[in-house]
Amino acid sequence: MPQLGPVEYAIPFFILLIVLEMIWARRNASQKYEPRDTLTSLALGVGSTAAGALTAGIVAAAAVWLFQHRVATIGWAWWAWIACFVLDDFNYYWAHRTGHRVRWFWAAHVNHHSSQHYNLSTALRQTWTGFIALSFVFRIWPAFIGFDPVMIATCGAVNLIYQFWIHTEAVGRLPRWFEAVMNTPSHHRVHHAINPVYLDRNYAGVFIVWDRLFRTFQPERDDQRIQYGIVRQLGSFNVLWAVFHEWIGIAKDVWRAPWRHKLSYMVRAPGWTHDGSRDTSDTIRARWEQGEGLAPAE
Repeated sequence: MPQLGPVEYAIPFFILLIVLEMIWARRNASQKYEPRDTLTSLALGVGSTAAGALTAGIVAAAAVWLFQHRVATIGWAWWAWIACFVLDDFNYYWAHRTGHRVRWFWAAHVNHHSSQHYNLSTALRQTWTGFIALSFVFRIWPAFIGFDPVMIATCGAVNLIYQFWIHTEAVGRLPRWFEAVMNTPSHHRVHHAINPVYLDRNYAGVFIVWDRLFRTFQPERDDQRIQYGIVRQLGSFNVLWAVFHEWIGIAKDVWRAPWRHKLSYMVRAPGWTHDGSRDTSDTIRARWEQGEGLAPAE
């Protein structure tokens, strides 16, 4: 019988917290939960778990192969765990950032952003197609420099568990010292927003310092009522459409595009077109900044 990992052990706590948030929402903001949206989130979570189970062996084998060809052996000392966790979170930042800036990776990640509601059930909207996108490559490469694959997988699981609780509007801003270092509900609400000022910001997993360091940080503003979802909303609670709509969009665009632009529809930013007929997050932000009379964002 396979052993349970950290995420599996955390599932009962996820369910408990969702129920508690539902009770809070019923008393304070009933519109925060929409039954069909919540069921879609739960279905996406179940499907993601199944997809992960089907491909876990291949990902593990790739990590083990890298470890067998490692350039050093780091071992299991306490400091190695800390180093691995910080490195994994750094890798998550770049995987996540790439997942928003490269359409191929966005196709696997978009379903996580497809809800127009923001609550703990939204955290369950995990990818079914991350393996197809090869997103796992961002996370397993430390095996090559000597981190044990089991350590990497454990750190990745703890990272995922941490991110569950930040998908809520029930928690406001936390103490400044915590907001300065850690990812929080306030920071992650920004990440899920489609307001122009918030687009493609706050990619952090656990430590918000990466966004501050690489100039992708945006604090939550009191003068901006957050709108959630994706720029072109799904308009459907169909689970399969939520999972595959962007892959279908890529296929259609590549089929119709002139030969010299076909690859660009896979590797350039979501919304990019060779004729400028659609918007990217950069063009939406630039138009907003011009309207607001702001200097262009760096």
